[in-house]
Amino acid sequence: MRGHLEHLRAALLAALTATLVAAFVVGPRLLAALGPGGGFDSERELSAALGAEFPGYWRSGGRDLPPGLDRAVDYWFRYHVAKAVFAALLLIVLVALGVLLWRAFRRGGRGPLLAPAGVVVVALGLFATVALMANIQGAAAPFASALPMVASGGDPAGALDQVRRELDAAATGGGRFSPPLAVMIGDFARFHVVLAVVAAVVAAVLIGVSAVLWRRFAAADRRTGRVLGSFGVLSALSSLVLVVVAAANASTAADPAPALLAFFNGGW
Repeated sequence: MRGHLEHLRAALLAALTATLVAAFVVGPRLLAALGPGGGFDSERELSAALGAEFPGYWRSGGRDLPPGLDRAVDYWFRYHVAKAVFAALLLIVLVALGVLLWRAFRRGGRGPLLAPAGVVVVALGLFATVALMANIQGAAAPFASALPMVASGGDPAGALDQVRRELDAAATGGGRFSPPLAVMIGDFARFHVVLAVVAAVVAAVLIGVSAVLWRRFAAADRRTGRVLGSFGVLSALSSLVLVVVAAANASTAADPAPALLAFFNGGW
């Protein structure tokens, strides 16, 4: 009876995983469109709106985003929030499914689907973690997150050229930034600060997980030890990558103007 219930739970969690993956792809655009100002039919339309509104913001000389640009950035914020929520829910479900699969493995389960299911759960878990991190970053700094779409839409009004010149002049001559550029630099710095913090937190969690896995590896039998050792190595390597990511983003956040100039010059 217990085995039957666990199979049922696993099937329900697998179905919920598939549903959340689909929702992660199609849901954010629909949910983001429910907010004030509505939404956009595609990322191309959003990019076109950002490109059309940005020159007016740059020429305004003020810090406040004009209504059209504010609408687009606000939509992009809601989009990232929805993506982050779906990614978090997916990660929670995958952890629960992983626990069930691990229990089945520890009881000696050797079904033909057990190992492939474990690989899929781990791969999706890594994807959900990265997606959650990226969308927390995007929601915290939606204007900076939208800058790639601004830059990809061309520069019919020459605004981006003016941004580059001001950034270059300030970098070489120590000049002050105009209010619009100061807002962009501030959001760009926050964009990298948030990822540095999130990456550091996830790295710390993975280091803890790796330590637990290696401790259990020492007392495990050969079959269980192979799995624990593999996950221990994966956790350790992932934490090292995240430490590098955290350090790189912290460095960029400490001096964001050169990095923003490199971005507008095609270096990001």
